[in-house]
Amino acid sequence: MMSEHILTGFGFGPIQAGLFLKEAFQSGHFARLIVAEIDAALVDAVKANNGSYYLNVAKADGIETLKIDNVELLNPNIPADKQILLQALAQSTEIATCLPSVNFYESGGGNSIASLIAEALKNSSTKAAIIYTAENNNHAAEILKKAVTQKTITLPEGSVQFLNTVIGKMSRVVTDPAEIANLKLKTIAPGLNRAFLVEQFNRILVSKTNISDFKPGIDIFIEKDDLLPFEEAKLFGHNAVHSLMGFIGSVKGYTKMTELANDPAVMQIGRAAYSKEYGAALIKKYAHLGDELFTDSGFKDYTEDLLTRMTNPYLGDTIARVVRDITRKLEMNGRIFGTMQLTLQSGLEPKNMALGAIAGIAVLLEKADEYNLSSDLHVEQWQNLDDAKIEKIINWLWSGQTNSYTNQIIKYTQTALKPLITLIK
Repeated sequence: MMSEHILTGFGFGPIQAGLFLKEAFQSGHFARLIVAEIDAALVDAVKANNGSYYLNVAKADGIETLKIDNVELLNPNIPADKQILLQALAQSTEIATCLPSVNFYESGGGNSIASLIAEALKNSSTKAAIIYTAENNNHAAEILKKAVTQKTITLPEGSVQFLNTVIGKMSRVVTDPAEIANLKLKTIAPGLNRAFLVEQFNRILVSKTNISDFKPGIDIFIEKDDLLPFEEAKLFGHNAVHSLMGFIGSVKGYTKMTELANDPAVMQIGRAAYSKEYGAALIKKYAHLGDELFTDSGFKDYTEDLLTRMTNPYLGDTIARVVRDITRKLEMNGRIFGTMQLTLQSGLEPKNMALGAIAGIAVLLEKADEYNLSSDLHVEQWQNLDDAKIEKIINWLWSGQTNSYTNQIIKYTQTALKPLITLIK
């Protein structure tokens, strides 16, 4: 029998569809599942399919297709849909934002996520509500809470909580008809030429709910009193190694992440970068928590599991997808250089992560025009880079910013050039 939990989500992408909606639907605890989505074609296709969509789940031994039913997709840009959405939000026990970044919280004026949540909370008819923030930001919950409270509302004390999440679940939207056919994927709904493909992994960590007498309807998430250490392990370690392997895979001429599983040298670089460098730094920093992850054996197991999942042939992750948005991934405090900085802070050497940094620069040079790389930084072949050019490119990537580890990071990146050249021979 359904309980009276109601879930309203923002953004109908693979994490919303493959995690929050999927788990809520399968739990049997929810009376309604609603999603706000401004892609009219997506909304219309699911509506035309009677509120059902299809989800492809990559397991270790194949792909399973699931049908998720009774989902209400609403476009807040349509007045009638917006009214239904506001009523649903006011009755929701759980809200989940799954957006490209926290920058989207306040975009859209009166139809912004922050505005809609604020308006709904003013008229809330629930005893309690939790708001999951699934954006890749260590402080997404705090950012959304601030944006909502700035809309001149006072949150009901002890009955509304914004939760951070650590979502290490790999997922994507497949749009290539040939790949959809090759993997035998079911499209999201009839008439749409795109498919959701997510990995089976669902060990999701969230901030601990501290609302009295409230039990979340989605009960598989793992609550942590202090989520920040696990967010660091994911946002820097997991994401950094993913990018590192993608960049190296690209310069070696691979097209799919699964190909890396058959390259022991690349796998060893990913393994060492995570467990021996950044992982060792995290263990030094957080061993006092007593959590299994922050032990040598715990991190080793975590690393092996991660590498296996990253190269799962049924997930079919492409190198091109992993290496896109290069300049963001090579920002000063981004996943590659930020991880090198945190490793150096612990007195350890980021030699393997530096291979990812120089490989990222190599991929950047191959796509120089796409990223508007200054002409004086171009190199016909990245193998011909010299120390001065590497330093100039890093300064360009960082917009001239520096930190106390800048010189060391540049030096490690310069030193990684020769090993990378050797690696691809």
